Amino acid sequence: VALPGKVIEIQDKTAVVDFNGNQVTARTGLVDIQVGDYVLVHAGCILQKVSTEEAENLNTLMKDVGGFS
Repeated sequence: VALPGKVIEIQDKTAVVDFNGNQVTARTGLVDIQVGDYVLVHAGCILQKVSTEEAENLNTLMKDVGGFS
């Protein structure tokens, strides 16, 4: 399952992505991104950029069905 997070920093081919306060480093090679974008990350790689609305909807859905915060 890939959850949406917000890109807060980019250096070379890696980005720091914030997931509700948890920050992870992910590879950016597959998707062209900018700071502030919402992205889906799986296995340490950014797979897709998503809209703010889609990210909020996915986060709400995951909270409702799985107790994610």
